[in-house]
Amino acid sequence: MPISLSTQTHFFPLTMGSLLPILDLNASPQSVPNSTLATATISLKVPKIEPKPEPCDDPAPQPPFDPSPSSDIFPNPQTTPLPLPHQTSIVAAAPDHVYSEFHRISELFHTAFAKGIQNCDGGGRGGGGDEDGVVLDPESGAIVPVEDNSQQQQLAEVVQRKKYPQRSNELVRVTDLSDEDHRYFREVVRKTRMLYDSIRILSVAEEDKKNPGQGKRTRGDLRAASVLRDRGLWLNRDKRIVGSIPGVYVGDLFFFRMELCVVGIHGQVQAGIDYLPGSQSSNREPIATSIIVSGGYEDDEDAGDIIIYTGHGGQDKFNRQCAHQKLEGGNLALERSMHYGIEVRVIRGRKIHGAVSSKVYVYDGLYRILETWLDVGKSGFGVYKFKLLRIEGQPEMGSSILKFAESLRSRPLSREKIPVLLFNDIDADQDPLYYEYLRTPAFPTHVYHQSANGTGCECVNGCNENCFCAMKNGGEFPYDQNGFLLRGKPVVFECGTFCRCPPQCRNRVTQHGLRNRLEVFRSRETGWGVRSLDLIHAGAFICEYTGVILTREQAQIFSMDGDSLIYPHRFSDKWAEWGDLSQIYPDYARPTYPAIPPLDFAMDVSKMRNVACYMSQSTTPNVMVQFVLYDHNNLMFPHLMLFAMENIPPLRELSLDYGVAVADEWTGKLAICN
Repeated sequence: MPISLSTQTHFFPLTMGSLLPILDLNASPQSVPNSTLATATISLKVPKIEPKPEPCDDPAPQPPFDPSPSSDIFPNPQTTPLPLPHQTSIVAAAPDHVYSEFHRISELFHTAFAKGIQNCDGGGRGGGGDEDGVVLDPESGAIVPVEDNSQQQQLAEVVQRKKYPQRSNELVRVTDLSDEDHRYFREVVRKTRMLYDSIRILSVAEEDKKNPGQGKRTRGDLRAASVLRDRGLWLNRDKRIVGSIPGVYVGDLFFFRMELCVVGIHGQVQAGIDYLPGSQSSNREPIATSIIVSGGYEDDEDAGDIIIYTGHGGQDKFNRQCAHQKLEGGNLALERSMHYGIEVRVIRGRKIHGAVSSKVYVYDGLYRILETWLDVGKSGFGVYKFKLLRIEGQPEMGSSILKFAESLRSRPLSREKIPVLLFNDIDADQDPLYYEYLRTPAFPTHVYHQSANGTGCECVNGCNENCFCAMKNGGEFPYDQNGFLLRGKPVVFECGTFCRCPPQCRNRVTQHGLRNRLEVFRSRETGWGVRSLDLIHAGAFICEYTGVILTREQAQIFSMDGDSLIYPHRFSDKWAEWGDLSQIYPDYARPTYPAIPPLDFAMDVSKMRNVACYMSQSTTPNVMVQFVLYDHNNLMFPHLMLFAMENIPPLRELSLDYGVAVADEWTGKLAICN
């Protein structure tokens, strides 16, 4: 849903009273005219470049197409001029002759196109040469006589393209947000992005289900954005925000340009400069709000805090400069933002391998434009360059964290297929190394004995949509072809010990262990924490929460000795939020099948544990617990599998909602981890 500010939040109209103490955007600027930059250094002969319409919004309505031909061969009774007194109107005198002539010409076209089709077919498919017997291809474009009864047919309904409200032309700045406001907006952005990713993954899975094996790439990102826009769930459409977007943090990453539009951090699907056009500005001057730096221009220079950004325009389809740039559109908007001292948001695009898209976009914070000039680029054409400097006091750039994570190496900690790393640059504590690493939980033996006669699927060559395990999950697989969880459920049945499908089966996602490099790190805020050195996609499996499983009776004895235990039934049901489409479909019902009884066991992590034990507590976590069964069918003792609820950048701490009602109990849990 569109965000609205609480009473503590203040929208300041973008007048210079809120930016500079003297100047006013609504007043005529007392500066050097725009043409100065264009002629100060180089005299260039530039071609005319038409401003590109904003891709996110509908194009301006065009005048209706006039089907009246310019030739006299097809006279239009509504447009034929009246005859002079001494002339005779052919139409008035002999209307039958006109229509017979029209019919004759139509037959000529019919015959000509039919012959052309016959010649292209090598004499006709039927082998005969009778022109009257030729069936005209409906795609040929020939004029075909209309039967007399066609006038009684109703006109086809014209499907009108849905009109969306235009983006606001009001520039505002959001200031004076309290901690509560920051949490509120962060939750709004988090839920919107979670809904976007859920729809994207579900739409791709549905398309793959309808057309299996075609290898056609489904644009789930476009589908998800369209659905959210139809429901009015795009954020920040009612205002054009200058500066930081509430709820979007420095370092947040996005896998699709459309997601940038949904959140409102950058409103252009293709263009690298987002700006308020001069036609919509109160003083008829464009103002830039954000740019994307992705290396698409050969003259760009990126040094992190300082960027030499090349303006837009004059490129061919191979991203080579082939014409001079002009000071118009986004280029003029950047120059005007520099003139008024208005900062711009910078999003960097980086190529990435093994992800759902070929590029990832990282929000790196706010920059100021220091200067601009017209220069001769590497290809010999005039390009506008803008020098941007990052504003101090902001968190570390997400793009630099990505680079650092790629080169980070630490001490291995686990027995996983991908080692868990240990990092401590605060003190000499190596406490996590002293525990026995437990890759899978230690269940009581009776759990497996009760499942001795379990049943499984017979899919020797791989599971299909009609296999037994799909039926156990409600008639569908819980994961898509990439291993992403489609929607949270009370419990997920994976193919397991009793199934004949191969280990590479799409329904064995959590059984292969870690896929990402995780690191246990020392923190002054949380003691020990967990972060990933790799990007983690929303809906992706991370790891299992392991320990020694205790029955209720055993747990009571251990708790008497003062040992702190983990109780799985206390984990909040965040799984219900993943795939929740209630904002799209009002009658959406939370999944209740497959059902699972209340859990009545505990997990001891005092001596044996895995990396998940070091995840910190949060009421707004980025990781959720999904109960899974695969090696036994005892619903009372499921596995605790952890999945990402959002796209998690490298080195961002992973957090869980343990559902602890009493703060002292959580403090005890921290004492174990520390």
